[in-house]
Amino acid sequence: MLREWPLPSPGASKYERGQVVIVGGDRRSPGAALLAAEASLRVGAGRLTLALAEGAAIAAAVALPESGVVALRETDDRQIDGTAIDAAADDLGDADAVLAGPGLDDAEQALALVDRLPALVGDETVVVLDAYALGVLPRSTVGDAFAGRLVLTPNLGEVERLLEAAGSADAGLGDDPDDDALDAAAHSVARAYGAVVSCQRRVAHPDGRLWLIGSGHGGLGTSGSGDVLAGAIAGLCARGASPEQAAVWATHAHAAAGDRLAVAVGPLGFLAHELLAELPRVLVEVG
Repeated sequence: MLREWPLPSPGASKYERGQVVIVGGDRRSPGAALLAAEASLRVGAGRLTLALAEGAAIAAAVALPESGVVALRETDDRQIDGTAIDAAADDLGDADAVLAGPGLDDAEQALALVDRLPALVGDETVVVLDAYALGVLPRSTVGDAFAGRLVLTPNLGEVERLLEAAGSADAGLGDDPDDDALDAAAHSVARAYGAVVSCQRRVAHPDGRLWLIGSGHGGLGTSGSGDVLAGAIAGLCARGASPEQAAVWATHAHAAAGDRLAVAVGPLGFLAHELLAELPRVLVEVG
């Protein structure tokens, strides 16, 4: 199916391959933003900007020299001040895809940041929300602003909270939901928030379409793994893939990368940053 749904051909320059901005990385967890940022490049995005806490900006620029960096003002508690996202206005306005959330640690500041995005991003920019930026979505109005160009990457706990906020009957997933419950939950989140949803190797579209990813291994349940997935989705969106195509391809690549590492390293114990080098290899094998 993926071979019959090819990704956009890469352009000749980094701008033609798409510009992506990753917003996140509080001082406590800048690594989440770095994982997402590198993943966006590993799937072929051309130009990368990281907007993260000023206390982590220099270290991030050294750790990922391929990225431009925007240092965001922090609160007295050393969290990113949500209104400081205006400092990245130029990059956000030029971006083909924006991922917000990896490494944000304060819900109130995340809400302020997310609420500023509609005024800063372009009218056709795809927006991917992860972690705290996703968790505050029920309290925000950005869903309407980003209709048709929003992607969510919730874990099971976040799915339940999103559905509870939406008053959905599918909110009670329990500790070990079966496939039917997961299918219904993914559909419900997609419909409730008008977004493409990638969760538990499922990609749901608000129009009712559902894709099931056959790859994947339990070892993917490790710190930072979700940041890699979110970054891969943003990178493919920046290349020109539709939100649903980017989510399906990235979710497959992320899962298949885990399968490869389960063989090379072991079923448990491979690390999220090891997924990064596998992403381009998976994409080449499929293509």
